[in-house]
Amino acid sequence: MRIGLITADPGHQLLADTAELLSPRHEVVALDPGGHGAGTQAPADPSEDAAGPGELADVYLLKARTPRALALARSLERRGAPVVNSAAATALCQDRTAMAEVALRAGLPFAPTRTVASLAGLTAERLRHPVVVKSRHSRRHDLVARVDDTARLRALSADWADEPVVVQDFTPNDGWDHKLWVIAGRVFAALRRSELAPGGRGPSLPLAPDALPPGWLAPVRHVGSVFSLEVYGVDLIDAGGGAPLIVDINAFPGIRGQAGAPEALAALALRTAERGGLTAPRP
Repeated sequence: MRIGLITADPGHQLLADTAELLSPRHEVVALDPGGHGAGTQAPADPSEDAAGPGELADVYLLKARTPRALALARSLERRGAPVVNSAAATALCQDRTAMAEVALRAGLPFAPTRTVASLAGLTAERLRHPVVVKSRHSRRHDLVARVDDTARLRALSADWADEPVVVQDFTPNDGWDHKLWVIAGRVFAALRRSELAPGGRGPSLPLAPDALPPGWLAPVRHVGSVFSLEVYGVDLIDAGGGAPLIVDINAFPGIRGQAGAPEALAALALRTAERGGLTAPRP
């Protein structure tokens, strides 16, 4: 089998460990989509530049979310190659407005979310209680902040005034995020201090999935079918009394330091390649 990695960082622990498992019997090739900036324009058919005509892999793992990476994935899909996760599913998870709409419509316990055209526009609204403000479009180093008063909002507006944002009411919690990752239905878990907690994030702490409160695994697994994701992450908090609240969903997160994750990803890549092979090009 030939497995393609769409990534600017093939040395990422999860990808490198997966490639090491696959490489004795299979060919693993890395495709750097380039253009790491959010506004970078992709070529008309980036798959021709990256893979060369007629040299498709049996499956591609999409571990990048830039416009060029998504354009490359779409082009490969049009040429008949299976991509995990699909370009459409990956793009959906980058738009927090669309993400919330899809999740809530599906009955997932997702934080109610409203959209504001810019952070500056939020300053005109009266803040009756603490809220969490996030960039509408998820990306590295985006805006995620708790806002308790207008002074905090003014401080953020100094750097983020024109940023489109989503707003969620702050839900009191113990300050710990439950980080859950799923690869083809297999769940991995950890605890990590919320970036909104005093002192910010710390190291991830191990957490066995069976140590989660009752009823938490079902909605996490349901995320996969709702968003058509095979590899994804779900951030949850305890909203009180053991009730889960999903605050974010990520397509193909890092999943570092989780025993068994590279094996699960390698098996998924091979199953996808064997099951679909190269299908007829999509119109």
